[in-house]
Amino acid sequence: MSSATIIDGKAFAAKLRHRVAAGVASFVAITQRKPGLAVVLVGDDPASQVYVGSKKKATVEAGMNSFEHRLPATVSQEELIALVETLNADDAVDGILVQLPLPAHIDDKAVIAAIDPAKDVDGFHVVNAGRLAVGEDAFVPCTPLGCLMLLKEYVGDLSGKNAVVIGRSNIVGKPMAQLLLAENCTVTIAHSRTQDLPDVVRRADIVVAAVGRAEMVTADWLKPGAVVIDVGINRLPPQAGETKGRLVGDVAFDDALAHAGAITPVPGGVGPMTIACLLRNNLVAAHRRAGLEVPQGI
Repeated sequence: MSSATIIDGKAFAAKLRHRVAAGVASFVAITQRKPGLAVVLVGDDPASQVYVGSKKKATVEAGMNSFEHRLPATVSQEELIALVETLNADDAVDGILVQLPLPAHIDDKAVIAAIDPAKDVDGFHVVNAGRLAVGEDAFVPCTPLGCLMLLKEYVGDLSGKNAVVIGRSNIVGKPMAQLLLAENCTVTIAHSRTQDLPDVVRRADIVVAAVGRAEMVTADWLKPGAVVIDVGINRLPPQAGETKGRLVGDVAFDDALAHAGAITPVPGGVGPMTIACLLRNNLVAAHRRAGLEVPQGI
């Protein structure tokens, strides 16, 4: 049996970042200023620190200004929202990203609601979620946007395809379903309460797995030739001789290789696309705020 095509998210993301950098250079030539991205990190969660560091590096490499705000875990919700409101009013800032998760005493929804929807490059604000749901221009969360770009690159026209999204989060599952609907797919959102989940997944031409359960989706869940986008990032317990366990997705990758038509690896699949799409969203925000037409191809 032939092996699936491995979808190289890292290579695609590098091309997208190159196009974004070219768009930034054109924007600077017209406006005489760099697009700015403000990232707010509360507390010292190690994973969040890594994400924020990589976002800052990518932002600077694309030719944009990075404004980093690190706040102690003890900061009050009122102080955090006051910072967001200051960034809303700052003309040097085109996009605002508040790194999640936030400490337990802070209401994520209240903080996201405080972000100006025109600067909500994460696409989490209810205004952007609503625009996406009714088919209007909106900032789309970076991970599902990256998934859609990979699908269109490797599948082409998605019209008429049966798609199953496993997971119903506001960050990935729900916006992913909206994007696929807009591409004229027939979409099913599956989740932990779905009856006969393997049977539901088996009918899909396109599977997007975003549940956060290591290697849950096995080859016998997949329709032969299905295109599989694995959003999961899970660390397995360390085996003998390992200092830390390996990273795996929500799909049993080695198992699925002989069954799927194409599949994203973990790592190296969806992950690199998330940061590339964040840069893309920030460039779009900068153009809209400056009253300029958004460049084609980003």
